[in-house]
Amino acid sequence: MTLRTVVIDDEALPRQRVADLVRGDSRLALVGEADDGRAALDLIVEQRPDLVFLDIQMPELDGFQVIAALDDDVLPAIVFVTAYDAYAIRAFEVDAIDYLLKPVNAERFDAAVSRVVGRRHTEEPRSDTAVRTVASRASEVRNAPIVRFVARRGAKHYFIRTSDIDWIEADGNYLRLWTGDRSHLVRETMKAAEERLDPSSFVRIHRSTIVAIDRIESIQAQDNGDYVVTTQSGAKLASSRGYADRIRGLLR
Repeated sequence: MTLRTVVIDDEALPRQRVADLVRGDSRLALVGEADDGRAALDLIVEQRPDLVFLDIQMPELDGFQVIAALDDDVLPAIVFVTAYDAYAIRAFEVDAIDYLLKPVNAERFDAAVSRVVGRRHTEEPRSDTAVRTVASRASEVRNAPIVRFVARRGAKHYFIRTSDIDWIEADGNYLRLWTGDRSHLVRETMKAAEERLDPSSFVRIHRSTIVAIDRIESIQAQDNGDYVVTTQSGAKLASSRGYADRIRGLLR
């Protein structure tokens, strides 16, 4: 059985090099190429490949952000392709992540493919958890607040700017971002979103609710110590007592 394979890299020559190696390997079948992160997401969802060779440093979304935005049901086996130095690559080695250093040589390529094929033949657990861990770790070390989320509609992905968000609510394993009367589902947790959003622009008022501060129309205290926050769009959001200090901080 051949592995349906996708190659993603924003640089034409490295992408062509890996694509040529894929074509020359009887274990693999090339089903698509992409040159940026958003196109990569669409391609993976449309093609459902078994294996992806994924560049890390790309425009639109980097390789780690691509992983973070993919649902579990479409996450393929991943081999990262990177120009990172030996020090940075230790993170991959510790978590047993498959990677190739640029420029990619045939011997290392063959070894990476053999590891992927070997795991499938021996029915070893896929490295999904390790890949997600590395992607999450990369997200945590970014100091700048997030400026956009990646949402999916069907097989297409699009960006939601944080400046357009009125409020955010938890929805199972996802977040629902509200922009006016429209909502957008993204793969993210409340904890991660709170940590990545600019605290001067967003405040968490409930374990399942974050609101944009400049979209708040009014705040009304309740007899039990809770608050009701009304947004400019008319949404009424309940605050819980555990977050009361944050609400009172807005009223000072």
